[in-house]
Amino acid sequence: MTLRRRTLFSLGLAGAAAAGVSALGIGQALADPPARPYQGTAPTDPLAVGVREYQWSRGDRRLTTRIFYPAAGNPGGGPVRDAPLADGAFPVCEFSHGLNGSPESYGDLIVPLAAAGFIVPAPVFPTTTAGSEGNVGDVYNGNQSKDVSEVITRTIALNDTDGDPFAGRMALELGVGVAGHSLGGMTTHGLLSAWPDSRITAAVPFACIDMGDPAPDVKAKVLFIHGDQDTLTRYDLARQAYAELPAPKAFMTHTGAGHHEYIWGGPTTGATLETYLDWMRWGLYGDTAARDRLAADAAVPGVVWEAEGL
Repeated sequence: MTLRRRTLFSLGLAGAAAAGVSALGIGQALADPPARPYQGTAPTDPLAVGVREYQWSRGDRRLTTRIFYPAAGNPGGGPVRDAPLADGAFPVCEFSHGLNGSPESYGDLIVPLAAAGFIVPAPVFPTTTAGSEGNVGDVYNGNQSKDVSEVITRTIALNDTDGDPFAGRMALELGVGVAGHSLGGMTTHGLLSAWPDSRITAAVPFACIDMGDPAPDVKAKVLFIHGDQDTLTRYDLARQAYAELPAPKAFMTHTGAGHHEYIWGGPTTGATLETYLDWMRWGLYGDTAARDRLAADAAVPGVVWEAEGL
């Protein structure tokens, strides 16, 4: 599953830390925005984005995690290292990269999610990231799904950690979300099936295959996004996973598309992004206006939309 990757941004973490500034310009994050009380509705305008890095582990598995989040300051541009958080409390939605990927290579899906009002922990999986041994077995044996559960636990613990910038800034009443592409999509589906995490209430597996029977204790709204000509993660196996899950659920098929065109540079990329963001707005903010936009989000040439229980 080696994929073409388009890097949206480069954090330059070590060099920026040494210089005491962000490689992307700390100045954009200094202005304080007005208070934003989000209750039952997601932010309507994009926010600036910050990023912080945490060094965690699960046993001997190192889980470097970059958390992207809504930041104070002017929207647009790349994530600003260690920027102040925007006012308000925000839901948590983890994102899992694919084989030979990284959080940076999935900036097209991670940064807009943070700008839309989500705290997005994105782990660097130790055996499937760029330059690693490429051990796909760590998806099939559950290691990566378990890694995500650990990252979720560590992330939400920050909400109660005195002195941490995320303390008291997470909106967890409606649960947490997960998303990922390719091996990351399989990791995501694993959390709904073979290695369940009952905290998950919204999920978007991109280009996944069926990783097992649905777990009865996971009650999640699940959106599958897939190309029907995908030869790496077979479309029929994603359809099988979809058929097995209870509603509410939806399937967004990109007709004639392979493994990744609908994420990076294809004609249906915009529809992918808007549908994915509105799914998480509905699932984690309880934003019913976002739910009601879903069919329209996906109503573009080259996309077939199916939904149950919305």
